[in-house]
Amino acid sequence: MEKQTMITGASGEIGAAIAMKLASEGHQLFLHYNQNNAAIEELSQQLPEDCIKGVIQADLSSGDGLRNFLEQIPNEITHLVMTSGAAYYGLFQDMKDEEMDAMLHLHVTSPWKITRAIIPEMIRRKCGNIILITSIWGQQGASCEVAYSSVKGAQNTFIKALAKELGPSQIYVNGVSPGFIDTRMNHHLTDTEKQQLVEDIPLQRAGLPEDVAGAVSFLCSDQSSYIQGEVIGVNGAFS
Repeated sequence: MEKQTMITGASGEIGAAIAMKLASEGHQLFLHYNQNNAAIEELSQQLPEDCIKGVIQADLSSGDGLRNFLEQIPNEITHLVMTSGAAYYGLFQDMKDEEMDAMLHLHVTSPWKITRAIIPEMIRRKCGNIILITSIWGQQGASCEVAYSSVKGAQNTFIKALAKELGPSQIYVNGVSPGFIDTRMNHHLTDTEKQQLVEDIPLQRAGLPEDVAGAVSFLCSDQSSYIQGEVIGVNGAFS
């Protein structure tokens, strides 16, 4: 069966690396982005033209944006890879209600509703693959990233529970949990702070988006045919 793959957050470095990797393995891609149209255009130029089936722009942190996305998502999706995410850095007590609501909507409500929308067709075909990009902080928690840690922890539990529910229908549900990856999300850190993090990582380097893409590729392959409900750490033993 032809692999028809939706990647949310494809304009981010991790999403783009996943798109490049899966395209090289024959996946037909539907790409989602929110604001960074320039990044999507650059990615589109790097991908084989015939592998891009569609591009959807939508803000998944809002109700209107999610509804817009759901109206455009195709029925033939065989693989769903959700990479959309945004961090909040600061004291939990200083978070505004609207910031909390946006974090919950982007990381919890949207994955719920997007997954719910594609499940019926996957069940009908008795095949499918759902992968969420979570975070090491969803397992361990991080000071000054309490909300982010909370919603990523919710994603981890969602993966484990949904995998049990959909396993009998031969639908795979797993996650990839990156540690410190060298992306724009971490550009708020100073060089000294980055070096301190690297020193705490046994492999002595920051991860790359391609490291995450490799794990996603594995979960999309036949080599992972007995892996279900797992959250695979990609963190250089930073745990």
